[in-house]
Amino acid sequence: MALVGVGGDLVNPAPGVLAGGPRLIGREGKRWIIVVRVAPSDVDRPKPRGRPRSVAVHEAVIEATIALLREGGGYPALSIEGVAARSGVTKRTIYRWWPSKGALVTEAYGALVRRDHPDPQTGSVAEDLRTVVRRLFRAVSRPEVAAVMRSMMVEAQSDPAFAAEFARFIAERRAVLAEVFRRGVERGELRPELDLETAVDEIFGPYWYRLLARHAELTESFADSLVDHVLRGLHPRPTPDRR
Repeated sequence: MALVGVGGDLVNPAPGVLAGGPRLIGREGKRWIIVVRVAPSDVDRPKPRGRPRSVAVHEAVIEATIALLREGGGYPALSIEGVAARSGVTKRTIYRWWPSKGALVTEAYGALVRRDHPDPQTGSVAEDLRTVVRRLFRAVSRPEVAAVMRSMMVEAQSDPAFAAEFARFIAERRAVLAEVFRRGVERGELRPELDLETAVDEIFGPYWYRLLARHAELTESFADSLVDHVLRGLHPRPTPDRR
């Protein structure tokens, strides 16, 4: 933007930032005529409407992936072609952001879990664990969700590439539970020598066994019973009376 000034006074001044020094272009009688080039400030620039296209497209792909997974067939039946058709996003764009179907599926379900299963942080290890485990069990009480989780676990046993993606998905959920136990240790609610990995396994072991073997339901009452059982073995041991 060029602003013309006469005798040092700018004509039609506007908010902005000087983008260079003044340039002398001539004289008018006894007065000098100068031009100052001004870069528009942020307030001068029109604001884009809505979300950036990349965000909207990303969300469309994630939502389409979750919907297709739950509609039937689980992981094996899902295809990038199907996701492209449902989301309206080209296969080329999808592959530019996700190198494989496994990467897309684990990111989609990871985003869903982070949204629906945040770290509760109630201030009590027992309440935190009950909240986390109840949510975990409640999610797979829906047959379509349980079917997706089973299909992902089965696929991970035979597809090394997907196994690596699935391992990252599992590790993220384990980290949330490990943090709950860690806070319990920090507050003195649990033994200081607690092995966090073993404690996490004590929760996820029954979850996956019941989910895959289907010999019993993952109910809320079982969630509470499991948490109580695990915590009984993790509370600080009483100090022996040496009198």
